[in-house]
Amino acid sequence: MKQGRRVERKVQKQKTKMSKEEIEKKKKIIKKTFITIIALFAIFIIAMIVNNFVILDNNKTTNLVINNRNVTSNLKNEILIENNVIYLSKSDIANFFDKYIYEDEETNQIITTYDKKIAAIGFENNEMTVNGSKKEIYAHVINRDDTIYIPISEMKDIYNIEIENIESTKVITMDSLDREQKQAIVTSNLAVKSSTNFIAKTVDRVEKGDTVIVISSENGYSRIRTQSGKIGYMKSNKLENEFVIRQNMEEEKQIEGKINLTWDYFSQYGSAPDRSGTTIDGVNVVSPAFFYLDSDGKLKENVGDEGQAYIEWTHNNGYKVWPMVSNAEAARESLSITSEIMNSYTKRQELIEDIVNMCVKYDLDGINVDFENMRQEDIDMYSRFIIELTPRLKEIGLVTSVDVTAPDGGETWSLCFDRNVIGDVADYIIFMAYDQNGVSSTKPGTTAGYDWVELSLNKFLTTEEIEPEKIILAVPLYTRVWTTNSEGDIISNPTVAMKNIDNVIPEGTEKKWNDDLKQNYVEYSDGDNTRQIWIEDIDSLKAKVSLIKEHNLAGVASWEKDMETDEFWSMLKEELEIK
Repeated sequence: MKQGRRVERKVQKQKTKMSKEEIEKKKKIIKKTFITIIALFAIFIIAMIVNNFVILDNNKTTNLVINNRNVTSNLKNEILIENNVIYLSKSDIANFFDKYIYEDEETNQIITTYDKKIAAIGFENNEMTVNGSKKEIYAHVINRDDTIYIPISEMKDIYNIEIENIESTKVITMDSLDREQKQAIVTSNLAVKSSTNFIAKTVDRVEKGDTVIVISSENGYSRIRTQSGKIGYMKSNKLENEFVIRQNMEEEKQIEGKINLTWDYFSQYGSAPDRSGTTIDGVNVVSPAFFYLDSDGKLKENVGDEGQAYIEWTHNNGYKVWPMVSNAEAARESLSITSEIMNSYTKRQELIEDIVNMCVKYDLDGINVDFENMRQEDIDMYSRFIIELTPRLKEIGLVTSVDVTAPDGGETWSLCFDRNVIGDVADYIIFMAYDQNGVSSTKPGTTAGYDWVELSLNKFLTTEEIEPEKIILAVPLYTRVWTTNSEGDIISNPTVAMKNIDNVIPEGTEKKWNDDLKQNYVEYSDGDNTRQIWIEDIDSLKAKVSLIKEHNLAGVASWEKDMETDEFWSMLKEELEIK
């Protein structure tokens, strides 16, 4: 009995001991929990302070905000502010406004273009030439440590921007006047956060009644720009009376839907055809051969009374008229004639001024630049010509279209065009999809096989990265009759109009369809010689035109008027859904 009681007391003591240990453990747990709560509460208090009272991002250097985006980290050089004039480096102007900005050594000027303006500004005089007219300004280009700086605050009209220098916060804002701008009124005093996260630094504070620019709104938050130029977030329900102070300015197109252009060619020794009393079903643009460079490189016109009657006919029928400006005569005389003009800013401007004056004189709707046979080394300077011409024509509401060849071939035929730049700058780039095999070819072949046209077009879209809605596909309304002797040498290859081809082919000659070229082919003997024709007809042209719809191109052009059959126009109208 005594032994049993001793065992029982021992067990009871152990239970008591275990109970004390558990109590100690619980005390420690409670203590740790309490400390954790205190720490979290402290963090919460600090976060609230940071969130609502402390501004952590005071600018140490000048910040640049362009169209509600802080681009300071993208600046290549510092911003200069001298005598209240704001300067950006030429590299930064190129990055944000004009990637084609150019230093012209001939005139010691910076040439810059933007939308409807071309401006030339020098390094010495406080003077700027804008679209051919001179104006006084308060600053000029400067060179600091081999970095060129442009007085952008003097060029607001060129880049169509408004500029504000907010000295108190070291922020410069630049807003495009052709972009939408929305404002709203703040309903409470509150902090503007760097993000929508719970813990986010404060970038600025706004007060009830302040006006802010609303950049975007999503998930109950609005991204805004304060009057100090700071960009951040606030709850959308703290804004009221949101209103648009400036609308997006969208450029109206001359032609709604697909373009259907036809070239109406006549030499400088001929005159415009009399088309009074006629119409061309489905056509909405005509391009007569009105202007050309002569052997001295001067712009000449071939309009006259016939041409003025032609222009009246086009407008009476609702057609736009984009006459050709050709360098054909100059190129035949010498490649150096076009080269001399392209390599001189002064001569380019003289030619551009002459073109603009002709357009105003004859009430034209656009221009078709058809410069061919140029030197490969002039590729960039020809691009400069198009870069400088386009804004001058845009200023008076005219279209710039530029003809180019396929992206393969000879130096003076193909490699003289920078299609990417031309396609970027001009309103339209016209791919002359013909003479795959032409007058200088060493063997007979098709004028424009479907497979070659498609391959070349894909290069425009992918390699050259041209937007499809800027590309006009030009098709030939002619073919060549190739005559070779028994040894296979080419004797002749004259062109034959589409409408006359059946008169050339002997009766009974079998036509064979080539599905790669998507053309009919004929071959027949003429004495000891052989004749071969890759025929351009409704079927071959319809196949090529289908690429316009497939790739959503801008439209079609045809070379040249009066070579076609009547059914050609109805086919185009149907394929392109032209009303």
